[in-house]
Amino acid sequence: MSSPAYRKQLDDKKAYIRNLFQGLTTPELEVFESPEEHYRMRAEFRIWHEGDEIFYAMFEPGKKAGGASLIRCDQFAPAYVAINALMPKLIAAVDGKPVLKNRWYAVEFLSTLSGEMLVSMIYHKKLDEEWQAAAEQLQTELDIVIIGRSRGQKLVLSRDFVTEKLAVGNQQFVYRQIEGSFTQPNARVCEKMLAWACDCAEGLGGDMLELYCGNGNFTLPLATRFDRVLATEVSKTSVNAALWNIEANSSNNVAIVRLSAEEFTEAYTGNREFRRLQEQGVVLADYRFSTIFVDPPRAGVDDETLKLVAQFDNVIYISCNPETLRSNLDMLAQTHEICRMALFDQFPFTHHIESGVLLKKR
Repeated sequence: MSSPAYRKQLDDKKAYIRNLFQGLTTPELEVFESPEEHYRMRAEFRIWHEGDEIFYAMFEPGKKAGGASLIRCDQFAPAYVAINALMPKLIAAVDGKPVLKNRWYAVEFLSTLSGEMLVSMIYHKKLDEEWQAAAEQLQTELDIVIIGRSRGQKLVLSRDFVTEKLAVGNQQFVYRQIEGSFTQPNARVCEKMLAWACDCAEGLGGDMLELYCGNGNFTLPLATRFDRVLATEVSKTSVNAALWNIEANSSNNVAIVRLSAEEFTEAYTGNREFRRLQEQGVVLADYRFSTIFVDPPRAGVDDETLKLVAQFDNVIYISCNPETLRSNLDMLAQTHEICRMALFDQFPFTHHIESGVLLKKR
């Protein structure tokens, strides 16, 4: 049972969405809740040194580091339970090892539902062999994966990724999540987003085009609903992770090309040829696209790509910024009907809202 405070913040978000999308014909809003606590799979902290003591710290938004803005964080309720369990153990273990403690500046945790944990330890000093030996011992002692970072240095002790497992319906998908690359921070809500997108795709058939695919987070579950999927992503790191994920999940009907949304639009409209398409053996004319899936950055879909999106019979759009979604829908609603609309509460007790729409051409 959710608390009154959680209900109120969720009601405020629903009211904001309804107000923002006034003037458009929208269906009833589908709302997907989050756990109130322990929902963030990632967390970042400064390491504060006060005399001989070290502790985790954050700073109040909008204020400079230091002084009254400092907030000590021995525990952090939004972070996943495994992060909170590790936090005191890590501080205690490092406290007795000067080579690990001295000039330790910050730490980043990346946890998973699968039980793996990656910890990036960031320093204001050059990391040498003595640090590496101590860090390797700490890695074994705490059963975690450690990466050391300082200016111009990245020391990977064993690997720079964790493997996550997400359930969608009765099926489980595995994902390689690489340190420093984007992953959905709220795994439980991510599972709900994946299930919702798959439900929207049910029965659409044909092939699907995906822009901004990242590490294949949505690609893999959606591929079970289509004959073939062509996915695009500009980041080399994300493309490499997506290729591993495609193979690990035996998603044999998925092809991925390293192109930005803008570049793919040029290729699709015939305005420019790309060797990367040829190298991947991708012939656009061979696809029979029924659907396009987009999950763009906060800036939304650019105007030229939006013209491409408008050509598709079915559009599934996941957005991390309702304002740019509204702007994009002002154009798309001229040719498409908004059939479904969802709010995913990825970040409880913040103003951030994740949303989704399904559009069908009139």
